Amino acid sequence: MSHRVVVVGAGFGGLFAIKALRHADVEITLINGTAYHLFQPLLYQVATGILSEGEVAPPIREVLRKQKNVDVRLGWVQDVDVEAKVVSVAGPGIDYTVPYDTLIVAAGASQSYFGNDQFADHAPGMKSVDDALELRARIFGAFEVADLHTDPETIERWMTFVVVGAGPTGTEMAGQIAELAHRNLVGQFRHIDSRKARILLVDAVGAVLNTFGDQLSAKAERQLDKLGVEVRTNTMVVGVDAGSIEVESNGERERIPAMTKVWAAGVAAPPLAARLAAATGAKTDRAGRILVEPDTSLPGHPEIFALGDMMNLAGADGKPLPGVAQVAIQSGRHAADQIKRRLAGKETGQPFRYFDKGSLATISRFSAVASIGKVHLAGFPAWVVWVAVHLFYLVGFKNRVTAVLHWFVSFLGRGRSERVSTQQQAFARQAIRAYGDPFRRASEEPDKVG
Repeated sequence: MSHRVVVVGAGFGGLFAIKALRHADVEITLINGTAYHLFQPLLYQVATGILSEGEVAPPIREVLRKQKNVDVRLGWVQDVDVEAKVVSVAGPGIDYTVPYDTLIVAAGASQSYFGNDQFADHAPGMKSVDDALELRARIFGAFEVADLHTDPETIERWMTFVVVGAGPTGTEMAGQIAELAHRNLVGQFRHIDSRKARILLVDAVGAVLNTFGDQLSAKAERQLDKLGVEVRTNTMVVGVDAGSIEVESNGERERIPAMTKVWAAGVAAPPLAARLAAATGAKTDRAGRILVEPDTSLPGHPEIFALGDMMNLAGADGKPLPGVAQVAIQSGRHAADQIKRRLAGKETGQPFRYFDKGSLATISRFSAVASIGKVHLAGFPAWVVWVAVHLFYLVGFKNRVTAVLHWFVSFLGRGRSERVSTQQQAFARQAIRAYGDPFRRASEEPDKVG
């Protein structure tokens, strides 16, 4: 029997680990909660009508169609029996188990509301296609509803957009909403002027893109100001409801009327990380990430690897590696190499060495910031680098071609190719929470279906 490798998660870490094992004598079972691989860095473009969800989320089975040693299964891993080497999975309306010889856990990260999970109903995050489509419905819907009202205060509430978190995702999101309001939608409404939309970017830290360094951070903030984005740093969110957001700065609180809020402020490891840590005796950090060995395996369990956003591992500077795509990609390849070495009877345990290829963030069309080693770029040159890098990592030739076409429409023209949104997209989150798992209900109550 071939060596059984179970991979949890079809993000960058899991996918690149699988591809690195394509010629190995292993049988791989990939378990993922969706049927697609998500290119998360471009979700904000789905939310603002530039790209379709299909362009950032190709089907897993299509991506891996030529790799014959992979069995793709839909489901969410609920538990790991480290003694029996079995994972328990909840699929849509069905539970099942999968045995393993080696387990790779790369389940990514979830949105963190810092203990205020009730904020999620009114301020969606940016971690899934569902999130992006809900935000698209809310953003474009806000202008449509504002156009129906005559009361100035009501119109202002609908045309105020607050983005929480001034990291790359929040900065890109705020910049695109500003472009949408001040450029793309101008002249399309009879009763409102979209240019009067108010876009706020708030963060508890003291700078925009604070990990990029002071120089690039300052340039990014200046560009946001030119776009009309109000940047509020050192400002903490203390309350969110359907029609407003409450912030605190310098000990003073302010309630800002706003119907559309976007949460891009924090990330945490998914609940599976805590369950895996409890099963193996591993420790976790404040964000729930697992403290792994230098080779990304779990302490005392060399057959289990935790990758990417799931792991806490110090880099060359002594600080935990960031939750970015390159960490996931490189750690996925490293875990695959460890498996191949083990199967070949070679020495294992080599430490994972992360090569930092730099950080990128767009501010608006033709404007971005890039930090690549000692090279710091801003403006159009950084934007060109951003385009090249994101095209390179988009999975599939078709996705690259259609992305370029849609960028051409959005950046050179004034259109947005993907403005369609539905009421279901806007409110499905609350409906599903109230209704429960529709697949499980269907299997338990077959006589009530249809």
